Amino acid sequence: MKKSARHLFGTDGIRGKVNEYPMLPDLMLRLGQAIGLYFKKQYAKPRIAIGKDTRISGYMLEQALSSGICSVGVDTLFLGPLPTPGIAYLTRGLRTNAGIVISASHNPFSDNGVKIFSSDGYKLPDQIEAEIEELVFAGIDPSLLSVGRSVGRTKRVEDSLGQYAVFLKEQFPKELKLDGLRIVLDCANGASYRVAPKVFEELGAEVILSGAQPNGSNINELCGALHPQKMVEQVKLYKANVGFAFDGDADRLVVVDEKGEVLDGDEIMAICGLNYLERGLLKGNAVVSTIMSNMGLDLALKKKGASLLRVQVGDRYVVEEMRKGGYTLGGEQSGHLIFRDSSTTGDGILAALKLLVVMLEKGQPVSTLKKCMEKFPQVLKSFDVKKKVPLSELPVLQKQLRGVETKLGDTGRVLFRYSGTENKARIMLEGPVQEELHQMAEELVESTLSAVESFVERKK
Repeated sequence: MKKSARHLFGTDGIRGKVNEYPMLPDLMLRLGQAIGLYFKKQYAKPRIAIGKDTRISGYMLEQALSSGICSVGVDTLFLGPLPTPGIAYLTRGLRTNAGIVISASHNPFSDNGVKIFSSDGYKLPDQIEAEIEELVFAGIDPSLLSVGRSVGRTKRVEDSLGQYAVFLKEQFPKELKLDGLRIVLDCANGASYRVAPKVFEELGAEVILSGAQPNGSNINELCGALHPQKMVEQVKLYKANVGFAFDGDADRLVVVDEKGEVLDGDEIMAICGLNYLERGLLKGNAVVSTIMSNMGLDLALKKKGASLLRVQVGDRYVVEEMRKGGYTLGGEQSGHLIFRDSSTTGDGILAALKLLVVMLEKGQPVSTLKKCMEKFPQVLKSFDVKKKVPLSELPVLQKQLRGVETKLGDTGRVLFRYSGTENKARIMLEGPVQEELHQMAEELVESTLSAVESFVERKK
């Protein structure tokens, strides 16, 4: 059955439950063939790197993708478990023509996904993803399969972790050391479980390690960036200077200060953005973020003569805007932080190192540094929906959203959107009174569920 363009790819690659559509082994094999054929058209003898996080299904999907790629005469390099930004870096460093990441990021272990990087370490543009999809659903002509000596080969890169660790340490000023700092790391039982402690320890820090015993099914399970409470307790217990939590593929960062208070991506962008501004490193005197970022970030930058540029939700859109305008710093409230003077994608470990540079150079703890930004109260609701019905088809809900906007006026805002990778709706409210925001959010959730249910019933 023929599918429409970009049916597989969402805002962050392909994602779903393992052994359910689209994360099926036979589809992954066809995807591998399509990827191989696409890059074979572009290069005489392409090579494609494949890395993964710690999910048990990574083995199966790695083999399926590699089998498909090799079947059309393209070689693959296995990088093993490695953070998404590490795979992006090695895609460039190993001079491969593309890099594939097998990960569902912060999702539970029963999910998995596929993201693809170009040879320059940036995610594939929408147009190329659409072309690859067309190849997947058109079916592979048997005459395009390789035979004899032309079949592709797979090689395992043994020192991929070491190469990425060296890159990270090179981003930390040589005149600075982490000697005397006690750091709690929560690796979410994910892709950073070996490389993160290695980097911080080799730079001189004392590391208290958590979430570093992956078993294939405990990735993101009550740990990491989505569940920082354990790290909060450990920072207090061990009297640590700071705590860093990564998600399953380590492309996002959540910070806990020495008092046990959690900082999100907006606060980290404020600290690092203002530091870049002081040092003349903030190109365009602007930070790029999404519509979800707190209004407090706008004000913190504005006070110092900088600005915040907003794009739609998704780190790929942040990166696109950064590349278009030549900006150096961008990210998301969720903790995807892109330092484009060092990397091509969000990198949790790199972001932690950048924050440590500000701590050391200013001689101030995180609890003091974060005072540069005052957060507005914000309420975010994420909930399952039967169908992602366009808002234009839900007039009653539209009217209610306009009413909330009118009530908040210039002192706040309301945002409604659907997840790009799951059947979920997300409502964000921002304003001066937390209790009122909670009440309005609950009413909007109920209205959304009712409106979607009515729409689905009418269409039966």
